[in-house]
Amino acid sequence: MNNQYDIAIIGTGAGGGTLLHALAPTGKRILVLERGGYVPREKDNWSTKAVNLDGKYNTKEVWRDRDGAALHPHTNYYVGGNTKFYGAALFRLRREDFGEIKHHGGVSPAWPIGYEDLEPYYTQAERLYQVHGERGVDPTDPPAGSPYPHPPVSHEPRIQQLSDDLARLGLRPFHVPLGVMLDEKNPVTSRCIRCDTCDGHPCLVSAKADAQVVCVDPALAYPNVTLVTGAYVSRLETNPSGRAVTRLIVERNGGSEAYSADIVVVSAGAINSAALLLRSASDKHPRGLANGSDVVGRFYMGHVNSVLMALSKCPNPTLFQKTLALNDFYFGSPEWEYPMGHISFVGKLDAQTLRAGAPAIAPNWTLDLMAKHSLDFWLTSEDLPDPDNRVTLDRDGQIVLAYQPNNEEAHRRLIAKLESVMKQQTKCRIHGHDCHEGLFARNLFLGQRIPLAGVAHQNGTVRFGHDPRSSALDPHCKAYELDNLYVVDASFFPSSAAVNPALTIMANALRVGEHLKERLR
Repeated sequence: MNNQYDIAIIGTGAGGGTLLHALAPTGKRILVLERGGYVPREKDNWSTKAVNLDGKYNTKEVWRDRDGAALHPHTNYYVGGNTKFYGAALFRLRREDFGEIKHHGGVSPAWPIGYEDLEPYYTQAERLYQVHGERGVDPTDPPAGSPYPHPPVSHEPRIQQLSDDLARLGLRPFHVPLGVMLDEKNPVTSRCIRCDTCDGHPCLVSAKADAQVVCVDPALAYPNVTLVTGAYVSRLETNPSGRAVTRLIVERNGGSEAYSADIVVVSAGAINSAALLLRSASDKHPRGLANGSDVVGRFYMGHVNSVLMALSKCPNPTLFQKTLALNDFYFGSPEWEYPMGHISFVGKLDAQTLRAGAPAIAPNWTLDLMAKHSLDFWLTSEDLPDPDNRVTLDRDGQIVLAYQPNNEEAHRRLIAKLESVMKQQTKCRIHGHDCHEGLFARNLFLGQRIPLAGVAHQNGTVRFGHDPRSSALDPHCKAYELDNLYVVDASFFPSSAAVNPALTIMANALRVGEHLKERLR
């Protein structure tokens, strides 16, 4: 077996899978190493009990927090990465997010590239991931070179009512840009059936635009592409000078295997990519591979996220709830000059999901009743890069994730804005203004907010920049200290912004793919 390749890609999610799509047609020999296998296609894909209560598809791996306590990460290792379970909300970062922004809690640094550098690749990624949306309604929408490739996903009646109420208050609600294969004009032939188990679930009918369905499986039609599953990359080894990765050491089927490639791309997720580089320390790289700047693993971000339930006496029969968003407070308000963040929805909660981490039950309500009468909001505020929020390894090589939330006042004010808005809803024809029962903080796991284990928006641990003294990667996402090592997951983010990172990871992977194609010629 010839284990020498032109390119090796570690990971098949939003970064690695999308890069594979870009490079597969080049004819170069491409090795793709994926830690997991394919998500089994089974009825449990759509079971909220199996997915949310039992955590059937979560990794059983145990990390540690800064105090050494066990941390059970809510993440998944499969072909397609975490896109298999994402809610498919595909936002561009705002144009301003690429520059320096002053927050109440500190400063969000500028990126080494501007929005215009990434814009063409955002357009390509939206086509590739079949994004449904509408330009120009979101007040923070950055300029775009073309319309969305598909019309927005329509609101169901209860969400449309809320959208109308928000507009009546002078706000500018808009349709969430979604990567789903839905054709509402032709429901008989539509691949997507608009179910209530999309967000957080794998799609049983392969109608969610995830990296496996859209990128990896089509790429495997090329004879030059090899996918190896069940392949945990334990270490990267270099040549004697330390300037090039020469061997990828893989644990697979109880044994050890070695592979080589002219170019090596790491895309294992911001936490695992940092851990891999740290595990690969050597005499030439004593602090970890590509870590002369001592930033690898540092500046971990994951957003300040909350799920809030708004209960009303009227039921919410919505199936596909995640169609509405609000960015009116993204950059602040007349009363507060600092950014607050983004408001949208999670998939419709049910009693099983609430059992996985319910709030204090409202008086005279059961979990089932709460689920049937709730609007289930997702709130995101930007957290700021802090060198002490970091990924390290303990003496046994286990991942340690140390994180102290910051910029929390912005999030508190965002919650207050939502509470204020919900109190001004149109008078209910049945219950009047008493219909709205208030907001109940709820977490998909524990506590008031998404906790440390909720790492879906992980980013920032191998940042790119212009200065090798403060960045591990150059603006092309190549390691400064190595000639053939790239990183294309969300590790490269120098700031987190306040929208889902997935589309930016995808667009950047296409941008890096263009650079690599030039290099490979």
